[in-house]
Amino acid sequence: YEIEVDGLLSVADYQLQDGKMLFTHTGVPRELEGRGIAGKIVKFALEDARAQNLKVVPLCSYVATYIRRHAEYQDLLAQ
Repeated sequence: YEIEVDGLLSVADYQLQDGKMLFTHTGVPRELEGRGIAGKIVKFALEDARAQNLKVVPLCSYVATYIRRHAEYQDLLAQ
């Protein structure tokens, strides 16, 4: 997942594996930090995972923290 803001690219990288979405990295350029961009990308990605009936494996610490802070996505976590 990616979004371009002010000509700069922010991403949430993932891999699909056995019906699971493994989030490997979330990156926002330093110039865009503090604007909530990473949260918007991760929320969109988690909503997409839900729509596709995929479970989520948060290998990325940002995604893990986001899910921990937003209980509405905890049901997406793979066992």
